Amino acid sequence: MSIQELRDKTPDQLKEELAELKKAQFNLRFQQATGQLENPAQMRAARRQAARVLTVLNEKAASAAASE
Repeated sequence: MSIQELRDKTPDQLKEELAELKKAQFNLRFQQATGQLENPAQMRAARRQAARVLTVLNEKAASAAASE
């Protein structure tokens, strides 16, 4: 998902997306611990995508605070 697609979402949608990504990260960590993880690069991708979502959430919060 591109950064522009994330910016078009509402904060509630972003929070849902973040929750899904955190679940995915947990599952990937569990797979790694049990030796079932086939592609270790998935962990990095999931972590970065979660960071993107957090960045957009923080941008929206900052712009909302600045407009008040």
